[in-house]
Formats: sequence, C-alpha cells, structure tokens
Amino acid sequence: MAKDNPTGRLIEGEIQAEDKLLDKQLRPRSLKEYIGQEQVKDNLKIFLTAAKQRGESIEHVLLYGPPGLGKTTLAYIIANEVGTNIKVTSGPAIERAGDLAAILTNLEAGDVLFIDEIHRLNKVIEEVLYPAMEDFALDLVIGKGPSARTVRLDLPHFTLIGATTRYHLLSGPLRNRFGVTFRLNFYQPKEMIEIINRSARLLGFPIEREAAEIVAHRSRATPRVANRLLKRVRDFVQVKAEPRATLALAEQALNQLQVDPLGLDDLDRQILRVIIEKFKGGPVGVSSVAAALQEEAATIEEIYEPFLMQLGFLQRTPRGRTVTQAAYEHLGLAVPGEQQTKLV
Repeated sequence: MAKDNPTGRLIEGEIQAEDKLLDKQLRPRSLKEYIGQEQVKDNLKIFLTAAKQRGESIEHVLLYGPPGLGKTTLAYIIANEVGTNIKVTSGPAIERAGDLAAILTNLEAGDVLFIDEIHRLNKVIEEVLYPAMEDFALDLVIGKGPSARTVRLDLPHFTLIGATTRYHLLSGPLRNRFGVTFRLNFYQPKEMIEIINRSARLLGFPIEREAAEIVAHRSRATPRVANRLLKRVRDFVQVKAEPRATLALAEQALNQLQVDPLGLDDLDRQILRVIIEKFKGGPVGVSSVAAALQEEAATIEEIYEPFLMQLGFLQRTPRGRTVTQAAYEHLGLAVPGEQQTKLV
C-alpha cells in the first residue's frame, strides 16, 4: 500500500490509482520471473534457501531505493518463495500503537508483514515494533496512572519486510534490527526492453523491437514508468486499429504525451527553463524556483530534481540550483558563455 502519486505525472515513479490493477496483472511471482537487480536476486536466493534448509523464518528484510523499481514486488516474491501469507500495510496507515498490535496479533507463524514507506512510522509505534522484531513479543500498557501495568504477549515468529524511498530518514535503532538490507538500483536499457516485451505479452498485444526500445529509453530506467507508458501506447494501437505497436506509433504516442527522448516531461523542462530564463541559469534557491512555478518546494526537491541531477542537467550547490551546459543543449538554447564568445 503506497501513497498515490501527488503530482499525477505519467513519468513519476510513485504509484497511481491505475497502477494498482496494472501491478496485479504484470507483477512477477517468482525470482525466476523477476527481471533485473541481479545482485539482489542472487543474494536473496542464498538467503531464502538457507532459511528453508534450517526450517526457520527468514530474517527481517529492508528494501530501499527510488520509487517504481520493484520493492513491493520483491516483498510478494519473498512470501511466495517461502510459501507463506503476506499482510500489507504502510507507515502512514498505522496511526496508533493499537493498530500495530492488531496486525501483529493476527499473524501466523512464518507470515510476512510488509510495511511500505516504513520511514513514516510514528516514533511511538517504532518503540512497540522493536521487541516484536527482536523478541517476537508485544509489550502492552493496560490502564492509566498508578494502576497501569505492562503485559507481554508472545508473537509467532514472523518476517517484517520494510520498504522505503528515503533510507536516511529511518532511525538507527530501526535500521539495525533488519537482518538483511538491499538497495534497488535503476535498470539497464537491456533489462527495460525485456520488461516491456514481457508486459506487452501479458497485456496481449505485439510490440516491435524498435517500439520497445523507444519506450525503454523514455521510461527513466523505472519499470513502473515503463508499464504506464506501455499502456498509453496500447491505447494508440487500439484506437488506430493497428495489429501491433510499431516504432512510428510508439513515437507518436510518447510525443503526444510530451515525453521527450530522455524521459523528461513538460514539468521537467519548465523547471530548467525557469532557472535559465528568470534566474540566468542560477544559482537560485529552490524556494524561488517553487514560487515561480507555483509548486511546493518539497515537491520540486523530492520528485523533480533527482532525475534532472541524474542526467547532469541540474546541480545543487551551497548557493542554490544551477543549470548545466548539457541542459541548455538539450533544450536547444545557447549557452551564455558561447553567446559572449560569438559577440566578441
């Protein structure tokens, strides 16, 4: 259970309402079906096999990395591989210690509890979670004032899988209670093409190799974005009554969605243009950029900037944000230094 995409952007890795049905259709159910993240998969195979051979529950697992890379999918796969049930919740959904107690006391031996956005757990709830993770016990306070007493309930051995996009926000004591931690990385172009071909087969429409490649290149190395764009390409195939997704059709669909060859959409380009046109390329504070765009500063910082920085179009400096030469070139604008050289 992840938060819905706050911006509604097609190329954003956060989950949208339509993704919930799409995930069920396209989600791999075993490590063998899961494409990419080879190092994580290799370690998981050993980890799961060893636990099975000992007849024990697997240790608690922490998955972190950018949104849309498959953390939730891996949690379901882990539960499926060990043949246990999975209970799914999220940090914001657990508002009181009683909510967590109700979830934990309903678990059976070997069950997997998946908490998405675990960094958003209330600190009071974290304190309840510590003995549950370490000692498989739940300490409850009954009553108030002088008559209050603590009761310890034994819990079945379960596995907690936590997922977060903001690893640095997890408290040290919580991080240390996970036996295994995996970081999910962005996908390689070859892996993205393989994911798109697999999804197209499951969605029931043929896609040409060149069409799969162009969708892959514009998907920001993120499977969730790729699947979302693929659905829009499928819509074009259906409306145009074509037998398959061709390169021309895929390119037409993506251009109409304003997703450029590097995966930037109109909002990404607006940020770069605002810094260039209103603030002479920077440095400028994120609050000034947010005011010019009528956006929240936190939204720009957490959602828009990471990919622009990954491409080398934006830099964060002590004095503020600056746009790089590569960004000018991508937007087809003259670099200020080059202008002056030409004038001389």
